[in-house]
Amino acid sequence: MGLACGTHNALAIQSLQQTRIPSRGTIEAIYGMIVTQAREPLFYRDFGVPDTVNGRFDLLVLHLWMVLHRLKSIEGGVDLVQTLFDRFCDDMAANLREMGVGDLTVPKRMQAFGEAFYGRAAAYDLALAVGREPLAQALCKNILNGEGIENARRLAVYTEAAVAALVGTDEASLRGASWSFPAPA
Repeated sequence: MGLACGTHNALAIQSLQQTRIPSRGTIEAIYGMIVTQAREPLFYRDFGVPDTVNGRFDLLVLHLWMVLHRLKSIEGGVDLVQTLFDRFCDDMAANLREMGVGDLTVPKRMQAFGEAFYGRAAAYDLALAVGREPLAQALCKNILNGEGIENARRLAVYTEAAVAALVGTDEASLRGASWSFPAPA
């Protein structure tokens, strides 16, 4: 099942009700942890991430990808991943509207967000499987606008540590939002 913004139909709702999907409050807590970490000032001050709408979006996508990457491997994780991704889509649509984007333009922008997410997720999945330098290259391209490979290497070390921390977190803690990202260093 591929991720798509707003793909709730009767079968999906029935499937959600039959699995152990965390409550809306838990989804909000997990998503809030992702957003909070993506807004950590160290990334912008010390890692060279542009403190722009695009830079913030790219860090949000990185952190969302790390969490979704881990959640896919747990029992019932596919539905949990979809619910969390839907929350991300809702947030992006709300942010667009807050920035004054008209209702007729929002779907086009949401499609662009989805394409950006999938492109980055595919690049990060591949790079993570190959090693730190390919991961640094992918992060440099997608987050640092192709500049600052040393900062990208530091970001790759952080990303590997965060992925490892999530892999080392038990399913109950993941489902209960009883975990945290490591501090960027």
